[in-house]
Amino acid sequence: MTSAFASLALGTLLALSATAPLQAQAPENWPQVKCERWRSAYDEALKRFGRKGLGPEFLSGNEAFIASGCQNPPDVCPRSAEELNFANVMVMAGMNAGVSSTFMPYACRKS
Repeated sequence: MTSAFASLALGTLLALSATAPLQAQAPENWPQVKCERWRSAYDEALKRFGRKGLGPEFLSGNEAFIASGCQNPPDVCPRSAEELNFANVMVMAGMNAGVSSTFMPYACRKS
């Protein structure tokens, strides 16, 4: 009885370990999925926090990033306190959605 139980347990563990990597794989079009998650988080953040204090350059940079399929290099620089807070919210939302930190559109270049 014990060896039968051990065999069943071992078989179950092997079956689970064989399927676990399949579940951990990214979706087929992972860049598109990440961008859709980012767009959704952006829309939700705008709805929750509004546009007060967000300059036109900051908003257009975010929207251009999304319109590019989230492929534009990071060049959106938060300048006001509100923009920095919004960017921080977006970074946290992105991380919670499984988007890596290298995906984010935020960067302030030295002139």
